[in-house]
Amino acid sequence: QVQLDESGGGLVQPGGSLRLSCAATGSIFSIYTTVTWYRQSPGKQRVMVAAITSGGSTNYADSVKGRFTISRDSAKNTVYLQMNSLKPEDTAVYYCNFLLPIQSFWGRGTQVTVSS
Repeated sequence: QVQLDESGGGLVQPGGSLRLSCAATGSIFSIYTTVTWYRQSPGKQRVMVAAITSGGSTNYADSVKGRFTISRDSAKNTVYLQMNSLKPEDTAVYYCNFLLPIQSFWGRGTQVTVSS
C-alpha cells in the first residue's frame, strides 16, 4: 500500500520553476517529527535539500538557499518544495521522507530535469 505520494517533477528550462508535492496519510501527517526532501543524481550520493519540523522550523542546503522553499498544508496532509531559479545542477531524482517517533517513510521519488 502506497503511503507517500510524490508529484510535480518534470522538464524545465534554466531559470524556471517547479513545485514538488509529497502527500501523506492522515495518520502519518498527524505524528511526524520532521519532513525532509533529498535528491540524488546518477553516480552521486543522496544529499539533503530542505527539511521542516512539526513545529515549523526549516533548514536548507547551502546550494539551494534563497531559491527553494519548503512548506506544508495540514488540510491536505501535504508538504511542498517550491523550486525557483532552477539550474542544470539541480537535475536529480527528488525524494521526500517523513520521520516519525520510531520509524520513517519514503516517497518513490520524482525526476527533475533542468536543461535547455
